[in-house]
Amino acid sequence: MPQTPPGPVTALIADDEDLPRSELRRMLAQAWPELEVVAECEDGPSALEALQAARPDVAFLDIRMPGSNGLQVAQAALAQTEAGRPCHVVFTTAYDSHAVAAFEAGAVDYLLKPVTAERLAQAVARVRERLAARDGPPPAAVATLLEQLSGHLGRGEAPRLRWVSASVGETIKLFGIDEILFFQSDEKYTRVVTATDEAHVRKPLKELLDGLDPGEFWQVHRGVVVRASAIARAQRDDLGRITLHLRQHAEKLAVSQAWAWRFKPM
Repeated sequence: MPQTPPGPVTALIADDEDLPRSELRRMLAQAWPELEVVAECEDGPSALEALQAARPDVAFLDIRMPGSNGLQVAQAALAQTEAGRPCHVVFTTAYDSHAVAAFEAGAVDYLLKPVTAERLAQAVARVRERLAARDGPPPAAVATLLEQLSGHLGRGEAPRLRWVSASVGETIKLFGIDEILFFQSDEKYTRVVTATDEAHVRKPLKELLDGLDPGEFWQVHRGVVVRASAIARAQRDDLGRITLHLRQHAEKLAVSQAWAWRFKPM
């Protein structure tokens, strides 16, 4: 059995379905009794926040989740690893297709649902080996794999939004997706903002995210999604907090620590 470093090893489990999430936790308790699960999340945004707050050693991430998907959470984990706080990623997926072939490269591990005890034991052994070599550099292929998998994942996603209809009194306004600068949660509604107008839609931001292109619209806060090309600059204050300044709008948007990895200098 590989030897892990002294001290408790912590883990995050993220899956939007209750049963697979609880079953994985039960199986982990058998396969790795000393592992301490410090967070369980049902969507990408909460997983990103837990990653920042708990800083787990291992993250078990479902690939497809509402909001930010598992690949985006893995990118945040990679940024955390590069910053000197290693977090090893194990993906879970119900799709035995092109994604699995990329995982075979060995830079990250995967568990195909339904997870078997034998396969989980193999994944645990690999993670423990990496934890034992904590001082070594992170695998260089991880970032490349994440880019490849993001492309594959995008081909199977729901159709992208082209128009957003919003009510203003008795009027229904139509906004082309190319006009929108950012979306912002507002209780049960979502505020839609363009360079010259704004309105509210009767749909939570969490539901709208599934129809947005993650390459064009970046989640920067649990309640804010902004068009990447609308960002003029990201300004960091003395406490490390990031504020976004937009090109066509005077409003400034705060970036939460969970999404600060997006603005790491190249």
